[in-house]
Amino acid sequence: ADYDAWLTRHGVDTASVHWSELKHTARFVCTTDAVNNQIASFYSGAMSEASSIELAPVADRVGALDLVVVGPNDPTAMVRHTRECRDRGYAFAADPSQQLAWADGEMIRDLVHGADLLFTNEYEAALLLQKTGWSDAEVLDRVGTWVTTRAADGVLVRQAGAEPIEVIAVPETKPVEPTGGGDALRAGFIAGRVWGLGLERATQLGSAVATE
Repeated sequence: ADYDAWLTRHGVDTASVHWSELKHTARFVCTTDAVNNQIASFYSGAMSEASSIELAPVADRVGALDLVVVGPNDPTAMVRHTRECRDRGYAFAADPSQQLAWADGEMIRDLVHGADLLFTNEYEAALLLQKTGWSDAEVLDRVGTWVTTRAADGVLVRQAGAEPIEVIAVPETKPVEPTGGGDALRAGFIAGRVWGLGLERATQLGSAVATE
């Protein structure tokens, strides 16, 4: 309730957030060493109920949906929301992230096909290709834009039939540890695109946000 009140005070619409009557909020705990190796643990909690959420009532309440981000979540929910986006014509971003490690090729193909945006890091991109059996070109035939983060080597943005865009990583001004950097990049990139920025400029914005 305290977090909901904070979000509401800061202008975030929480009216469609699912409240679990039985389980606590999902929790991720990460320990990072001096060279950025990480040990992570995760409690799914209320996230296991995410598959009960339907997108259409949200769209009916707020109006047209600019972009649905299908992030790493309850697997059943990820598949349901992806299919609902395709069926209802909602633009969506596929960001399967950590769930790629255990998902099989059939599920990954289902999550990626038809996405306006696909987000991966280099490791996840390799997993995606290995498990789906697709080539880079075959992935690009199925998505609008593929954004791949490459740590210190920056970001690679690709579209079918277009020259790749490479954006260098913004030097860290106050390095602490990397947790959340990828999420921050995605937030900056998507915000930039919604504001009308081009691909390169939106990627630069995302890279800058990721270092904050």
